[in-house]
Amino acid sequence: MRYLVTGQQMKEIDRYTIETVGIPSLVLMERAAMGVAREVRGLAKKTDRIWAVCGAGNNGADGIAAARMLALEGYDVTLLLVGGGDRSTSEFRVQKAIAVNLGLSVAEWKDLIPGRCDVVIDGMFGVGLSREVEGEYLHVIEAINAMEGVRVAAVDLPSGIHSTTGEVMGAALRADVTITFGWEKLGSVLYPGREYCGRVVVEDIGFPEVSLMRAEPFSRTYGMEDLSGLPARPAYSNKGTFGKVLLIAGSKGMSGAALLAALAAYRMGAGLVKVMTVEENRAVLQQQLPEAIVTVYDPEELTAAGQGEDQGQGRTWGEMLERECAWADVIAMGPGLGGEPYVKVLVQAVLMSAYVPIVLDADGLNAIARHPDLEQYYTENIIVTPHLGEMARLTGKTVGQIQKDVLGTAREYAAACGVVCVLKDAATVAATREGQCYVNKSGNSCMAKAGSGDVLTGIIAALLAQGMEPFEGAALGVYVHGLAGDRYLESHAPRSLLARELAEEAGKIIGEKEY
Repeated sequence: MRYLVTGQQMKEIDRYTIETVGIPSLVLMERAAMGVAREVRGLAKKTDRIWAVCGAGNNGADGIAAARMLALEGYDVTLLLVGGGDRSTSEFRVQKAIAVNLGLSVAEWKDLIPGRCDVVIDGMFGVGLSREVEGEYLHVIEAINAMEGVRVAAVDLPSGIHSTTGEVMGAALRADVTITFGWEKLGSVLYPGREYCGRVVVEDIGFPEVSLMRAEPFSRTYGMEDLSGLPARPAYSNKGTFGKVLLIAGSKGMSGAALLAALAAYRMGAGLVKVMTVEENRAVLQQQLPEAIVTVYDPEELTAAGQGEDQGQGRTWGEMLERECAWADVIAMGPGLGGEPYVKVLVQAVLMSAYVPIVLDADGLNAIARHPDLEQYYTENIIVTPHLGEMARLTGKTVGQIQKDVLGTAREYAAACGVVCVLKDAATVAATREGQCYVNKSGNSCMAKAGSGDVLTGIIAALLAQGMEPFEGAALGVYVHGLAGDRYLESHAPRSLLARELAEEAGKIIGEKEY
């Protein structure tokens, strides 16, 4: 597990380390500059011309220090200062003075005579940017982005990227490598910032763990080492040991969603999967996934129950539903259910009857968006897994508004409704009502296919069935889902993925962990 911090949290870590722990700012800065210089060496030859483009803050001071180290090694380095030094930090003034004393070439950007540049060290903003880029800074970013063949090394974060949301603040530099300090920033993991960062290198410059603890709560992300958190498979066991998933999915003509979610649940290790669906789907499911148990309901009975015209049938149907909910260790509901009026009756009945974790996806969420009163039945055991469009319908926000702060939107919904919210995007996020957050780094664009979300629903449901807590199961499920997409891309064309192949790859991944 790796931590992710916001710009504000990083400032607090920095302040506490310097003012309370007592590590001098210039000591941290020199170590940061060494990391930047190391990465620039990987981008530049001795014959290349390097511009260190630096603002007047500590990010610029880091850039100047790195430029000085490279110049002393014989690299052709020019310091280009942006924005004037009237509001410069003390560290910036110290680093600039050292550079001048050593005879480095120093100029103001506005006085630059255009010429050849091969590598740029971006030290303008870093994590401190809170408003849109304008004026001279905007001109600099546009000029560098327009250069052909130039390689960019960003100090802490590409200039123009918001450190918390990843939003482009009007304009941003596109980096080949981003050297960040202490811990990775949220803005380098969330899109669109992630696209601008290139390769991200996290440099340990000496921040003690006690400083990190001052910035809680922080977000986290997973790597391969976190597969150790997958549920164990004891030798002395049976199918009941690994949990029972009740999957309520599929409508007439929509058997595929139910099939994909059930397949993923089995591949992820669930012991039993029962699919509750309409009669029309029975034959397909039994032929394509004979391992699944299939039980059916009559949509007309649900419609009549919702209209109060069931003449006693609702009691029979309700008893059946209660029995199935009592059987399950986890319920997953929504894939392919459709938008008929009876779906609202079904969703409400499950939310009222179940006492186990529930994964709500797709048409289950659309029913709640159409009938917001259903949110009153939410409990802390519920995981909602909307994509951006579904989240827009749930919250009343536009997709554009959500994209500007994906993690913030998930946090708001989780806190307001008391659920775990998994908001699916290119960088999927998960949040709890208490403020715990996960941001996913696995996955790729080949997964943008119909059925991919249904597979995720099955994966998460299987992990919960095997005993994982809702947030932990959701986060690890999202990671494995993305990792399955990455594994597929290693040996296949990016356009060719079918959703069921994600389920197969996920099964291979957990098999590797076990053996």
